[in-house]
Amino acid sequence: MEKKAATKPQLDRAAWIKAAMDILSDKGLDGVRIEVLAKRLKVTKGSFYWHFKDRRDLLDAVLETWREGRIHDIQKQTRAVPGEELPRSYHVIEVYSANRNRKGMLIELAMRDWARRDPAAAAVVEEVDASRLEFGRKGFEARGMSRLEASSRSLLLYAYVFGFSLMSCGKFDADMDRMKRWIADRIAR
Repeated sequence: MEKKAATKPQLDRAAWIKAAMDILSDKGLDGVRIEVLAKRLKVTKGSFYWHFKDRRDLLDAVLETWREGRIHDIQKQTRAVPGEELPRSYHVIEVYSANRNRKGMLIELAMRDWARRDPAAAAVVEEVDASRLEFGRKGFEARGMSRLEASSRSLLLYAYVFGFSLMSCGKFDADMDRMKRWIADRIAR
């Protein structure tokens, strides 16, 4: 009986995008090269060209994937049942200030670095930031706050969770949890 050779699963477009995002988080935009991706995925460069016209096509797909993922995530996290807006505000603050997803933060930083040099990336980052702020504002407005107060709290929330995620505060104060609760009360209430 003849054994069939094991066939490698065919890579799809999503696998290339995921690999590109992994490299982006590790090496930055300059590290996202077709040869590097092909080597990481253990395929030839020809496989890349089956899915993408060129590197720019891949980069545009990375931007779109990141944009969709970030906007979907903030929609999901900020969605509240009427009457549950205050607990949802605390939930959002907790999720985003407690989440120490190193890879996610590295991708976030890489996207922002990329946006400094590329108009397409800048437009995507701006759209994601605007969406995050808008969904935050809607949550505060749903609690009866004026547009100015809701916008200000949304901006404060966004600045806090992203700023905090970049910091290492462990040696600053022994009661970081208490300080985080105090800050959450100031933003949410």
